[in-house]
Amino acid sequence: MSAPEGSGRATEPAASEVPARAAVVVVGTGVAGMTAALGLRARGVDDVLLVTKTAWDGVSGGGSTAWAQGGVAAVTGADDDVALHVADTLAAGAGACDPEAVRVLCTEGPARLVELAERGLLLDGAAPGAPADPTTWSRGLEAAHSRPRVLHAGGDATGARTSAALVAAVGAAGVPVLDRACLADLVVEDGRVAGVDLLVDGPQGRPASSRRVLADAVVLATGGAGQLFSCTTNPPEATGDGLAAAWRAGAVVADLEQLQLHPTVAATPVPFLVSEAVRGEGAVLRDEDGVRFLADPASSLADPRAELAPRDVVARAVAAVVARQDGRPALLDATALGEHLRTRFPGIDAMCAAAGLDWTREPVPVVPAAHYWMGGVATDVRGRTALPGLWAAGEVARTGVHGANRLASNSLLEGLVFADRAAADVVDVLAGAPAGGVEPGVLGQGDVEELACAGAPAIPRAELQALTWEHAGLLRDAHGLELLAKALDGAPAAGAPRTRKEIEDRSLGLCARLLVASAQRRPESLGAHFRTDAAGAAPRGADRPVLLRRAS
Repeated sequence: MSAPEGSGRATEPAASEVPARAAVVVVGTGVAGMTAALGLRARGVDDVLLVTKTAWDGVSGGGSTAWAQGGVAAVTGADDDVALHVADTLAAGAGACDPEAVRVLCTEGPARLVELAERGLLLDGAAPGAPADPTTWSRGLEAAHSRPRVLHAGGDATGARTSAALVAAVGAAGVPVLDRACLADLVVEDGRVAGVDLLVDGPQGRPASSRRVLADAVVLATGGAGQLFSCTTNPPEATGDGLAAAWRAGAVVADLEQLQLHPTVAATPVPFLVSEAVRGEGAVLRDEDGVRFLADPASSLADPRAELAPRDVVARAVAAVVARQDGRPALLDATALGEHLRTRFPGIDAMCAAAGLDWTREPVPVVPAAHYWMGGVATDVRGRTALPGLWAAGEVARTGVHGANRLASNSLLEGLVFADRAAADVVDVLAGAPAGGVEPGVLGQGDVEELACAGAPAIPRAELQALTWEHAGLLRDAHGLELLAKALDGAPAAGAPRTRKEIEDRSLGLCARLLVASAQRRPESLGAHFRTDAAGAAPRGADRPVLLRRAS
């Protein structure tokens, strides 16, 4: 996909030219990272360094943003209002959302979408070259939304086109980008974050080198950790580096037991996500006998919302069917939509064709897969963490908007809204506003518990992925979590990493420790955290596991 015409390219410093200092370092080039960098530049901060682990080509960004198919949710229709979007988000979150964060998300979201359109994103329904006009944007319905409010670009290419528009805007703004640079650690001086330690790939295949960049402020936008699981929708770079680095530095984390699984991932030799929007258009789920198990009153898996129930409900139903069929996939039947599928979902249509499927005539075999971590580094609505000098936005952050189950298509919106807010707060701090971090107790409604698990186990990645998928994936119980904890505790400690893979493996091992610790601390089922042994457990709702590393 090409960038919009007239776009510039960001300056790409060579590894030998990595600056020793920047006013602000933003780590990550998904929607949150690029929005934060642009927000800083727009507010007059010239000395911004944008860091990405992937190669920067001036056309597409990094992280999971470009992989997003479904769209971005925002109130733009006359038949919709912010209160309804808030209510839908809170309902999907199963009582574990932060109401103020949800209010901010839904209230400020439409304005951030207009800004994104002004930065070059052509949403479906808009006229090319015309001023951004939300009333012209086509709106779709997705699961757990009470109104059609999901906006798309290029059918199912919303994430890719969002990424391309932001990359072009970063280039036009002249923001320098340091690519192929992996976050190893945060620099902490006198109790505040003062920069980043990076492993930067050498030019033309030369060895990577360790580099330190000091900064007055660091914004983490490093995404999730889907590679912690053997089945995931996430790109290869989603290894939890930001979360792990923040934990080692002393940040507070919360809601890490809440991992969302996507219910419809194609069970093909090369798996791919089949967007929620396909079910929003009318596709249905069937078992191998053709029974529509979410809608058939005789089915024990039936739900009054059928295929448009929240993701955790649909994912568990699909998993139950797969188990009942001895591992054979469930079937996503979109054949009633016929040729409409090719124009509405051109990307998915191409992936089906590559897999030898004609989904206009035959159903797509599907299974659940790890999709989105709703917990993360705990922040307030300004993006501040418990560590002075550190802000976080996007999937790496736990803002409180998702609670126990993210409402479909709220993730891109979260990145836009809270990254811009973080940028605004960083500017205020650089201008002299109080720079302290947020007190840990303010970030979570549960008691902050100090946890002595700063180290990472050295377990081969494939083995770790299989263990976490089996014991901390869709279905959990005390026995499985204890088995996982013992496997992690029994592994040798990871040494100081010298390569990108070693940094990533250390990050994944630490993320596994934090996941199991949080899951063990919530004995009841709530949203995406489903305990098969939860009978009789008292629900705690928003009284969440909030963890802080115990000082050694």
